[in-house]
Amino acid sequence: MDPGDRDRLLSGAHHDPHGLLGAHPVRGGVLFRVLRPYARAVTVLAKGLRADLHDEGDGLFGGVIPLSAIPEYELLVSYEDNTVTVHDPYRFLPALGELDLYLFGEGRHEELWQAMGAWPMVHQEVTGTRFTVWAPNARGVRVVGNFNYWDGTGFPMRSLGSSGVWELFLPELGEGELYKFEITRPDGTRTLRADPMARRTECPPANASVVQASHHRWQDAAWMERRADRPAHAAPFSVYEVHLGSWRPGLTYRQLAQQLPAYVKDLGFTHVELMPVAEHPFGGSWGYQVTGFYAPTARMGTPDDFKYLVDALHRAGIGVLMDWVPAHFPRDDWALAEFDGRPLYEHEDPARAAHPDWGTLEFDYGRAEVRNFLVANAVYWCEEFHIDGLRVDAVASMLYLDYSRESGEWTPNEHGGRENLDAVAFLQEMNATVYRRCPGVVTVAEESTAWDGVTRATHHAGPGGFGGLGFGLKWNMGWMHDSLGYVSKEPVHRKYHHNEMTFSMVYAYSENYVLPISHDEVVHGKRSLVSKMPGDWWQQRATQRAYLGFMWAHPGKQLLFMGQEFAQGAEWAEGHGPDWWLLDPSYSAEPDHRGVRDLVRDLNRHYADTPALWEQDTLPEGFSWIDGGASEDNVFAFLRYGTDGTPLLAVSNFSPVVRHAYPLGVPEDVAAWREVLNTDEARYGGSGVGNPEPLVSDASVPWHGRPASVTPVLPPLATVWLRPV
Repeated sequence: MDPGDRDRLLSGAHHDPHGLLGAHPVRGGVLFRVLRPYARAVTVLAKGLRADLHDEGDGLFGGVIPLSAIPEYELLVSYEDNTVTVHDPYRFLPALGELDLYLFGEGRHEELWQAMGAWPMVHQEVTGTRFTVWAPNARGVRVVGNFNYWDGTGFPMRSLGSSGVWELFLPELGEGELYKFEITRPDGTRTLRADPMARRTECPPANASVVQASHHRWQDAAWMERRADRPAHAAPFSVYEVHLGSWRPGLTYRQLAQQLPAYVKDLGFTHVELMPVAEHPFGGSWGYQVTGFYAPTARMGTPDDFKYLVDALHRAGIGVLMDWVPAHFPRDDWALAEFDGRPLYEHEDPARAAHPDWGTLEFDYGRAEVRNFLVANAVYWCEEFHIDGLRVDAVASMLYLDYSRESGEWTPNEHGGRENLDAVAFLQEMNATVYRRCPGVVTVAEESTAWDGVTRATHHAGPGGFGGLGFGLKWNMGWMHDSLGYVSKEPVHRKYHHNEMTFSMVYAYSENYVLPISHDEVVHGKRSLVSKMPGDWWQQRATQRAYLGFMWAHPGKQLLFMGQEFAQGAEWAEGHGPDWWLLDPSYSAEPDHRGVRDLVRDLNRHYADTPALWEQDTLPEGFSWIDGGASEDNVFAFLRYGTDGTPLLAVSNFSPVVRHAYPLGVPEDVAAWREVLNTDEARYGGSGVGNPEPLVSDASVPWHGRPASVTPVLPPLATVWLRPV
């Protein structure tokens, strides 16, 4: 062997080990060469052949055998304490096709997870595992794992041309094996990296990748067939947000499958939203600093265990959204950061790469392979795990080059603007691809700015010249901030902030909105939802109940974080999760908390049964103010309409006084109204003030510019819903 080739091969810096190892025709026969560190002897076995190879030192064994053609052969490898018969990995052709490489290079491989990473398979009639990894700057790559005692000397991978992809098929290696890639950087140093495309990982803090094969048999065919029947923005959509690791601390995915679906179904939510489940090393990040984008966290079980949980939720009639984090990734030196010795997944400009808020790195959305990695990842969760929706985290930080950056810390785009054109194109491609491939899936943007067209179709250009981003829904962060600001004020001061509750209707139809009371609003000193409310304990609970009634009636979908459904007083902490003990019947205040949870159940039940509350969420004709200006009374009254014109009348009284015979203008075509929900009912913990009898419309007394009126009693700190008799 050429001394230079020998040195590069042994140091893990050779691009073509298959050209040196294995069997090759030469003058006089077939040259066999094997690299087996620590072996005492190597023998070639074939039909009618048994030939010992010469020991060439450093674990290399070779010899020319007088054969006319390369036979089907195996290797008999003798070590100090045992002898094994194995297939030679270097006799196999590449197990990755040219089309896969072409699509990846173009950034268009929509099923990338089937081409990259560790994939158990049968190749050339031999069972084994194909390893592939993208590392275009590497001088060499080797596979290491528990199967070779984490010494990759004898397992160098080959470079598949200009694709930057390295490949090696290891026969007789199967699922469950631990592995990493040992990469020789451009400067000759080495780094040990987890597989970016690993579909399973070790449980943190361990961080090796695991060869994975799925054996789950889905039982949710009925759900999958009907989930595309109605678009999300025109359907009931009430979301319970969950941090799986702390909802019931210590439970596995399969144990959660026995409890979570039943709990969510009982409360009437249509969907759960799971905080990030992709693998992450630091639990305190809640999953928002991802290192394993293709692997569900191993903290609660295997990928098939997670599928079992999704399956159970679907069979209970509950959709599954998950938080997806393509905005950034952490700097762990065994993960994506400078993966092959140079910026690869992150932008090559350090100023563009460094995320200013979280100490993490931003993806290079302009690089075809990186964009492909992320777009395929979105498809992967939807197709492989039957996820029904992706809530995309931190979209605002992706869209703007100057996000959290001062003047001089960012460079304008090619048009002189602040928009990150690469990120815009990526989000448009991701949304278009997901909606094309995955019928019934919805994408949701956590986007806090006034970016035009977040939920507009990608092919429809807006005033700024950009096509829409293509999301199905957008979190209404403005509504959340304004409405929480209002209810956190003492009632006597609320009249000065009345417009904070009505302003959302100025822009309510500019996007398809979700109204979020999420985990972000009940941590880091912000207090839990009930603890934000002023007054004594009764007033706090009453105000939360009134607020939830207002929220469920307001145009937009609803999202409520776990623990808030029963008025937990403490902030959420991922270490112990919700305070379930508040619902223990032996606790004296248990009825107070159970009452709020009973209200949430009834809100969801009435919501699902009332098309006026969801059919026209995104259309102006689905809403009409009765009185949005009663600031002195702290009252808000409005109508919601179904597509058939059937109305629902919602009235919220955010003052602590009963308002008797409160006049409200109503349509003339409804003769009488009945109270269908009252957040002040005694069983919810309220004072029991209400309207037990139907309210007859009085056409002789027009009010609020309408031809008739009713005069309900408005309970203190309460919301009431009225429907036609």
